[in-house]
Amino acid sequence: MKKTALLLFLITAWTCQGQDYQLFTQTIQKLYSTDAESTWSKLLAEHNIPFVVADSVAFLYRGEAKSVQWMGDFNGWGSNRNFKTSGTRIPSTNIWMLKCSFPADARLDYKIVVDQSNWILDPANPKYQLTGVGGGSPNSELRMPHWKEDPIANLIEAVPRGRMLNDLLINSSTMGYQITYSIYLPASFKAQSTEKYPIIYVTDGYEYMHERMGNMITILDNLIYLKKIKPVIAVFIDNREPVNRANNRRMQELAMNDRYLKFVTEELLPEVEGQYPVSTKAEDRAILGTSMGGLTAAYFAFSKPDVFGLAGIQSPAFWFKPEIYTVCDKPEKPPVKIFMTTGVINDTQEGAAKMKALLNKNTCTYQYEEVNQGHSWGNWRDLIDDILIYFFPAE
Repeated sequence: MKKTALLLFLITAWTCQGQDYQLFTQTIQKLYSTDAESTWSKLLAEHNIPFVVADSVAFLYRGEAKSVQWMGDFNGWGSNRNFKTSGTRIPSTNIWMLKCSFPADARLDYKIVVDQSNWILDPANPKYQLTGVGGGSPNSELRMPHWKEDPIANLIEAVPRGRMLNDLLINSSTMGYQITYSIYLPASFKAQSTEKYPIIYVTDGYEYMHERMGNMITILDNLIYLKKIKPVIAVFIDNREPVNRANNRRMQELAMNDRYLKFVTEELLPEVEGQYPVSTKAEDRAILGTSMGGLTAAYFAFSKPDVFGLAGIQSPAFWFKPEIYTVCDKPEKPPVKIFMTTGVINDTQEGAAKMKALLNKNTCTYQYEEVNQGHSWGNWRDLIDDILIYFFPAE
């Protein structure tokens, strides 16, 4: 019985896959025929550019050009020279096409490069993602058919909103300049609470808060309302210079910077803990970051496990400071919990896997997750809820 059912499943899957590829092939053939104009118009009207069927993609661009390329997560934005990026012009048209194949649940950022120098968003694709850590520039977005947006990042109707205290200023004697941060207080927050709140410190705080990037405030509100996590306070540290937000100091502050670690532990923590009823236990205090911030989260937790017992590490830039592996190779006193994530499409999989081996060796308590995405907020946003639930599960 089981063999018959399995055979039927395989036949059905193969047949459906065959039908999918037939649809893909037929549509491409129409673009090469006298139906090119009507086919293009239909794809455009249905918001079906890029044209995606199963695991197959046809990137399409219409316009006069000498050359058209597609650059994105799939080729490391040009670093992977083995990936074909140049499109082909369909004869007797001004339509350019590049055919690719990706995992059916992938989500990828990209741009079109016209005549080798003009980088543009895909004019036929309304979907875009603000990304680029430290910058927030938009990229067009390819969504494969099995990728689904995590609904937790969309505010649930009637959810009580937490209170935000934005752009608080601290004069750091350690860093020698001013730093801003914002604080999230859950909707149920009571200043005189006898029960101490757990707390999470977040680097690249502006981007984690931004609705088109991390959207973490909405995620916190939803998770607390759904009773998936206990009420938690969040501190979003802004790595941008307060008087010149275009000057992002993250590449210096988040590069295993001893002074920055001292600022956070000896200046920022006492400032916050002196004003709010937060727990001072390491197992209730988290550090979260992505890319360089992921490097920093690992550095903070393994350097000060008595301070940060929880570390959320997203697409960590371990390559930037390989000495992080030595810092984290401390089996005698590992952090309480680690949650590490990475994309597998030209992201940080190699470095994350190396760190995962260390966590295994040192018997750390951790979760590790890989997704078919690149180095993008589209990747990181969808995993924030997993990290928060792991760190602060509702009782």
